Amino acid sequence: MTATEHRLDVDRLLVFFGDHGRDLPWRRPEAGPWGVMVSEFMLQQTPVVRVLPVFEAWMRRWPRPADLAADSSGDAVRAWGRLGYPRRALRLHAAATAITNDHDGAVPSDIPELLSLPGVGEYTARAIAAFAFGARTPVVDTNVRRVLSRVVRGVDSVREPATPADRRELESLLPTESVRAARFSAAVMELGALICSAGDPDCDRCPLSGRCAWRAAGYPPTPARRAVQAFAGTDRQVRGKIMALLRAAHGPVAGSVIDTAWPDPIQRDRCVASLITDGLAVTDRDGGLSLPG
Repeated sequence: MTATEHRLDVDRLLVFFGDHGRDLPWRRPEAGPWGVMVSEFMLQQTPVVRVLPVFEAWMRRWPRPADLAADSSGDAVRAWGRLGYPRRALRLHAAATAITNDHDGAVPSDIPELLSLPGVGEYTARAIAAFAFGARTPVVDTNVRRVLSRVVRGVDSVREPATPADRRELESLLPTESVRAARFSAAVMELGALICSAGDPDCDRCPLSGRCAWRAAGYPPTPARRAVQAFAGTDRQVRGKIMALLRAAHGPVAGSVIDTAWPDPIQRDRCVASLITDGLAVTDRDGGLSLPG
């Protein structure tokens, strides 16, 4: 056993996950590969507590990819509600359509095939392969990257996307048995979400506290992080206000109503144009704005 394997102890993590892992609907057998896929799209940059009610409503309405593909992309955007980053809804609808047309309605298990679907990148493909099909593949999100950095490398983690080096490192630690490996990936992720959090790690409850290189080093300070842009007054806020009007309407929204969404006409018009460019809104002959049909 290497020093790295000793620090990220598989058995300890699996016991922790069995005792403390959250009972989330996409982790239940009945969720199936489609439920796992939907959850992975929704959980991107969005907390679990906000995803839960939307996920459950979504799966009741569209329990299979073909059910979503049969409805419009506008229906998907409306059902996405206030999860944010609504282009994810468009991509999930496009992925459901591709699954229906090209994969006989079944979510593929092969990582290259998953990567060919709209909106599916390296993380999402590996998460679906591992959590839906039990594949032995490294699944590295922000939480996993933070655990790797602290426990194994002895430094805190800047909030950055996973790198190929991160995936190679986790892959070297995966148990040989594929199902056990997938559960290990979920356990590391859960440890980062519940215990080894970014702002307030609960080291006294951590099953790896006695093996953590970061703790042993005296918690060296976090590297400088990139400044996070404030939300108030940004184009993202304006786009959100316009999208709220479109979701609430049952037809095109007149320009005079769109004007009430934001007082600055230049910023407002720029955001309307960007929503149209992104495929989140369409105009009609009278200049009204609506969700795509």
